[in-house]
Amino acid sequence: MRLHRSIIAIAFLTLLCCRCVSAQTSFTVGTASAAPGQKATGYLEVPAGVDAATSIPVIVVNGAKPGKILALVSGAHGTEYTSIIAIEKLISALDPAQVSGIVILVPLVNISSFEQKVPHVNPIDNKSMNRFYPGKADGTQTERASFLITKQIVDRCDYLIDYHGGDLDESLRPYAYWGPTGREEQDRISKQMVLAFGLDHIIIWRERPTDPTATRYLDNTASVRGKPSIVVEAGHAGTVESDDLALLVNGTLSTMRALKMLPGDPHPIENPVWLDKIVDVTGEQLGIFYPLVKRGAYVEAGMKLGYVTDFFGKVIAEPRAPVAGVILHVNALPTLKKGDNIANIGVVASHAP
Repeated sequence: MRLHRSIIAIAFLTLLCCRCVSAQTSFTVGTASAAPGQKATGYLEVPAGVDAATSIPVIVVNGAKPGKILALVSGAHGTEYTSIIAIEKLISALDPAQVSGIVILVPLVNISSFEQKVPHVNPIDNKSMNRFYPGKADGTQTERASFLITKQIVDRCDYLIDYHGGDLDESLRPYAYWGPTGREEQDRISKQMVLAFGLDHIIIWRERPTDPTATRYLDNTASVRGKPSIVVEAGHAGTVESDDLALLVNGTLSTMRALKMLPGDPHPIENPVWLDKIVDVTGEQLGIFYPLVKRGAYVEAGMKLGYVTDFFGKVIAEPRAPVAGVILHVNALPTLKKGDNIANIGVVASHAP
């Protein structure tokens, strides 16, 4: 009887040891492969197709302790510099010895945009690299890159944070997006993530694609697949300021603490301003734009946002706020043509979700 019990005990301990070993294995994304307690760099190699190939840098931080997988992705728009540099800072800040689980970091998706200083789109195919998810294996470079990110990162992570900020023509105040799905547990975790991140204005992003074959946005691709995800934005008009950078770096570390991936307590925002929707104000003709409001200002419906002159100095338009709310970003450049964004206004929600 004692021998039988000993055999059972040994078998049980062996099973536990096997589980520990299987939980602590090497993890590979693209050409980056890290063993437990290690950090590795490499590339997601997007093959050539109807246009050129591209190599997207990727970093794997494989924690010394087992846990979940978190993806941090930035640079879909290669001139949103603050978010790109924030991920670069996190590469060195994350110590595998302190991490539970695995962190995948992608600092710059849109290499050509960064290299050529082209805002909003990938100049190779003139497509936004946050509008074509889940991508296509045989599409243009943007679609092929989105397909690879979906397969290599989104499908393998447990949580995702997508980083953005003010592009070259956007004077932006920091804010985040939280997209409820109606799945109670998933929404609880993603809400915990966005509050832990600590940005004080949060957009409730309700109207999002639900078809997994046409999710458009990176975070929505993760969300539709059951992965809690958020979007965070900081930085304005191509600048990199220490305050904006700190918001993204410290917010990430706080979120990781909330997810039990780092030791310590998170520092969640206690009284965020929840925004029900975003209203776009766009230009109606070519001219020179003069703003009369700044990012972060609160405006009333009908308030003048600025004025537009022709090239002789004659005022040809006086765009006004169609709703009351907060200026999330305002056009940062004198150049304005028909269809260009003048401002985004966040409408304050009547109550917290």
